[in-house]
Amino acid sequence: MARTFRLPKEEPLLNIASYARGGPRAADRLTPSQVEQIRLTVNRAPEAVVKVLPHASNDLKAVGRHLDYIGRQGHLSLEGDDGEQLQGRIGKALLEDWNLKLDDVRRKGNLASLRSRKPPKLVHKLMFSMPPGTPPQKVLAAVRNFAREEFYGQHRYALVLHTDEPHPHVHLVLKAVSEQGVRLNIKKATLRRWRSQFASHLRGQGVAANATERAVRGESRSSKKDGIFRASHRGESTYMRAQASAIASELLRGDIRVDPGKRQLIETRRQVVHGWLQVASALEYGGQRGLADEVRRFVAAMDSPRAGRESIAAELARHIHVRRELVRGRPR
Repeated sequence: MARTFRLPKEEPLLNIASYARGGPRAADRLTPSQVEQIRLTVNRAPEAVVKVLPHASNDLKAVGRHLDYIGRQGHLSLEGDDGEQLQGRIGKALLEDWNLKLDDVRRKGNLASLRSRKPPKLVHKLMFSMPPGTPPQKVLAAVRNFAREEFYGQHRYALVLHTDEPHPHVHLVLKAVSEQGVRLNIKKATLRRWRSQFASHLRGQGVAANATERAVRGESRSSKKDGIFRASHRGESTYMRAQASAIASELLRGDIRVDPGKRQLIETRRQVVHGWLQVASALEYGGQRGLADEVRRFVAAMDSPRAGRESIAAELARHIHVRRELVRGRPR
């Protein structure tokens, strides 16, 4: 029976079919789009990234400042939902054009009896990115096409391309309440769907792009929150320093603790491997032996699943080994 194979929490991993033990039937053949996604995944096509930036989305002044910030204080043009190029520091003008001040008044009225409740967002701040080397204008075109298809005529939005970092990325500011008065709440399933659509639009621009879950690719490293990720790359993350210090102490004592999530990682990996092997059988049944062999090689090349603490411990152990080798190689 065809189905999507899933994580234990029932979150879909990959939009492909897995099969019952009796073997695949003719009716269970993989579709061309499923085969294409399999091919992209085993060839490790670049993964499209869609993030929701968490801060300063429910305050009028903060939203205006963010619009000016992504426009680099007027040096970059923002593109509106009607395709118009918006020049200069246009944060305040967009607040008025989108009637965000009116939305704010209504929102405060609704929250008057709920003082302790956090006010809902006025906008959603989205970021779409691809790895270094991806043509920036194609990333922009893919986001533009995605936004037009997903939001045009419903939610007001503005977007801008940034190329001042190695990975080209587009900031998109989206009005949270639609023109029909419906509030958009972004859930994990929403982000998965948007990421898949973004990748599809990139492929439409001739850019190899994929959108799969980390576990499906055989990766067990959990993603850090955006602030931690950026700080760790700058070497300024106090969270990562504290983690590394605690694990280094355990390494020196020789009693590294097993991460409590390791058992779950192992079970997830078992299910993922089983799913991939079933996919390989389905491909072979459909006459695509070459791709079936690629799938099996892809599975065989997966690293052993590691929890976050184990990854840090392995990196620290590697650094210790390198330093010892350097010391041994010094002339006395």
